[in-house]
Amino acid sequence: MPPEPLFFNASVTNQFESNNIPSEFIWPDHEKPCLHPPELAIPPIDLGGFLSGDSDTVSRASQLVNDACRKHGFFLVVNHGVDFRFIAKAREYMDLFFGMHFFEKQRLQRKIGEHCGYASSFTGSRFSSKLPWKETLSFQYSADHRCQHSNIVEDYFVKRMGEDFRQFGRVYQEYCEAMSKLALEIMELLGLSLGVERSYFRDFFQGNDSIMRLNYYPPCPNPNLTLGIGPHCDTTSLTILHQDQVYGLQVLVDEKWYSIAPNPNAFVINIGDTFMALSNGIYKSCVHRAVVNSKTVRKSLAFFLCPGKDKVVRPPSSLVNPRNPRMYPDFTWPTLLEFTQKHYQADKKTLDAFLNWVHQQGM
Repeated sequence: MPPEPLFFNASVTNQFESNNIPSEFIWPDHEKPCLHPPELAIPPIDLGGFLSGDSDTVSRASQLVNDACRKHGFFLVVNHGVDFRFIAKAREYMDLFFGMHFFEKQRLQRKIGEHCGYASSFTGSRFSSKLPWKETLSFQYSADHRCQHSNIVEDYFVKRMGEDFRQFGRVYQEYCEAMSKLALEIMELLGLSLGVERSYFRDFFQGNDSIMRLNYYPPCPNPNLTLGIGPHCDTTSLTILHQDQVYGLQVLVDEKWYSIAPNPNAFVINIGDTFMALSNGIYKSCVHRAVVNSKTVRKSLAFFLCPGKDKVVRPPSSLVNPRNPRMYPDFTWPTLLEFTQKHYQADKKTLDAFLNWVHQQGM
């Protein structure tokens, strides 16, 4: 007889004893988590001060970002101007969604090969080992005003879940709009810190076609055996993460794991593979992971900034020279996204694997 399908979601995590976690979730010994690593000292960037134009603040912010992104690609933004009511509402509705009955959440089930919808490793995956201990809800956001659907997030939830979900969609429509605005401001900072025109990357991402994800990491009876998500680099351009007050995010720096302390007043920013290519390898897309614990749910809001579908990922000419020759060929974000959804499980070598695949496909 075929094996029983795995049926598990956050509402029934206590069905497993600590010594009886399904093998699909047990990670190899060399990848098992370090639950109490040292904290990584990452710079808090005063974004409001940077945008005010004060020369000393601008210079300091640019230098701090340059140092961090050359080394590991992580920094914090504070004084970011995002209305905390947006954040509170987004968290409130995240609790409502993940508290729903499993079969209700399944109405938004993400299909294999797609990147939007509800996904739970506990109820089916295209992979059979090293599964992450989490549930997610992902959906697309577009800042392209040429698009017919300017309220793309709100429309998505109404179409899939019905009129009762209009307010749910409206909350995340507003949150994504705030994140897109914040991302463009951060792009000004990144441009200035790289020595290119301040507006260069802001203009490139003006019509971004991005992804929003709600992450829910339920308690695990034996967190020493599994991971909330395994070591990987984000394939997108920039991640804007809001953590709750539960530790879990870890970053690999100089072959050593560090934790990033939760700070409800800040957003954690990290460089993704696509921006690493845009910077011609100068800024790093760093390996990171999420660990879980045995007592407390951990939740996070992640906005993944991505280029518009028709944008060619190519560094500005000023970042290419004999000392720093061109590192990556031209590509588009939809091609990279297709690769990770249909051909490859994102990890710490995704970009290299993608470029090999492109070469083999003769693109």
